[in-house]
Amino acid sequence: MSSARWQKLLSREFYDRDPRRVCRELLGKVLVRKERSQVLAARIVEVEAYLGEDDPAAHSFAGRTLRNAVLFGPPGYAYVYFIYGNHYCLNVSCLPDGVAGGILFRALEPLAGVEKMARSRNVTINSARDLRKLTSGPGRLAEAFCITRERDNGKDLTSPRADLFIADDGYRVPHVLTTARIGITKAAALPLRYLIAGNEFVSGTKIRNLPVAS
Repeated sequence: MSSARWQKLLSREFYDRDPRRVCRELLGKVLVRKERSQVLAARIVEVEAYLGEDDPAAHSFAGRTLRNAVLFGPPGYAYVYFIYGNHYCLNVSCLPDGVAGGILFRALEPLAGVEKMARSRNVTINSARDLRKLTSGPGRLAEAFCITRERDNGKDLTSPRADLFIADDGYRVPHVLTTARIGITKAAALPLRYLIAGNEFVSGTKIRNLPVAS
């Protein structure tokens, strides 16, 4: 599959908005990693909004620190953190410089570079169902794309020179669903998880969702 279809990068202005609005429009876009001559690509099918210093679940809730500084910086930058001593999570900063806000990437649908993703995840692909093991979940997708804090935190996802970016290939999401956020305890009931309705790559096993016009 040619990488030319993923050359239309999302602009900084795209991220310079309320994370809830950006979440809905991120669905269907494509996360791309370029490694030498190889391209990894996967469609964004599930994200979560975090609303900055007013959101108890957000890393920025306690104010700016060295660790979370990216969230307070300009929009469109990767914020990567390590969790549970086990895996990394990828986020992108939103809102104007100085105002914290971000979006967590929760699940992707693989499009290209599946064999490389499988090696990175140490997963054997024997069926279409096995593909879910690659990028269904924030830790899984980060591992599949070789995302680490050392390599990617603070990376400009809007730069044409970046090896990690998000592109628009013209795909239109048929329907968006929202649910409460999962995997957290603070402010967990807020309907800030956004996903593509019916997509088999979304994370979790039980989805109680509320339809939202796409």
